[in-house]
Amino acid sequence: MSKPLSPGSDLLSDRFSTYVLPGRAEDPTVAVQQARDAQAIGLGGVWLAERYAIKEPGIHCGALAQAAPGLKIGGTFHCHMRHPLVTASAANLMQAYTGNRFILVLARAVPAHWKAMGMPVLTLERTREFIHIARRLWAGETVSHSGTLGEFVNLRLTDRYDAPPPPIVLPAMGPRALAFAGEHADGVLLHGLLTTDGVRRSMTIVRAAAERAGRDPSEVRIIANVVVAPDLPPAEEAAVVGGRAITYLQIPAFGEQIVNFNQWDPAVLERIRNHPLFAGLRGRLADQAFTKETLVKVAGEIPDFWLREGNAMGTPRQCAVRLKAYLDLGCDEILLHGSQPGQMAEMMNEMRKLLEP
Repeated sequence: MSKPLSPGSDLLSDRFSTYVLPGRAEDPTVAVQQARDAQAIGLGGVWLAERYAIKEPGIHCGALAQAAPGLKIGGTFHCHMRHPLVTASAANLMQAYTGNRFILVLARAVPAHWKAMGMPVLTLERTREFIHIARRLWAGETVSHSGTLGEFVNLRLTDRYDAPPPPIVLPAMGPRALAFAGEHADGVLLHGLLTTDGVRRSMTIVRAAAERAGRDPSEVRIIANVVVAPDLPPAEEAAVVGGRAITYLQIPAFGEQIVNFNQWDPAVLERIRNHPLFAGLRGRLADQAFTKETLVKVAGEIPDFWLREGNAMGTPRQCAVRLKAYLDLGCDEILLHGSQPGQMAEMMNEMRKLLEP
């Protein structure tokens, strides 16, 4: 006989998901076990970032849907790297594989990333055009389009799976991107390393923009992205929390936005950017040049309170209390990051207790 679920289990499943293959990865096949582990500890979904070639979302999402039936699956796509018909088709098919539990996540990355590849920058306007095309295709329309995304004629999903369209979630952190998400998306994924005050400021922008656009602000799902480090050994905690924080802060514009929203001292960011380890990067991102373990050398420049206010770390109970603070702000969901699902079991048990009525 199966063990009865506690009163907090349904809320846990509805409000918590996790990344699989967090950060740089060498073995893509471990994503399957991570998804099963996430389901076993009560999480409701798994998300996957796009990184060439280990994190190809079209392949991974199909595998995860078969490995852990019933999970929500958030697949991240850069919408100008594929023909819009291909991306819209993949999302429609994933609705069939998941029983209408797929989430299309449209990341944009930084302009320098696309310029280095010889690709056009993924602007908000290109993203808006893709959203417009995809929603029409999912509705069964034949679409012709001329715009910054490209020139397209007579696009149609010939053998469309007739289902509700997948929700579109936009990762966003700056005021313009947050407002854009409030105007056009079904949900917004906030950036990691934001304090509760930083999340509150972000939510205000999203909801105000939704209201100005004539939308119900409560229908835009707010998802906080929180790095968790429950009872990790000191060296691993330093890499998961400190090393990852450096990857966020080092990115041009991203670091400034995090510091601004959290109202932190920009002089600290300047010291991090000028660390000797970064002298030879020449525009490359730190997470593409170094492992998190290497970046721990720079993490000593980060004030301890930055790490503790912008992440969930410590005992499983301390992490759960920290996560609940984000829910208490009004966040609809928390996307857990940094640790493996198998490392989160006791933390989620504590979280389940906090969610019980």
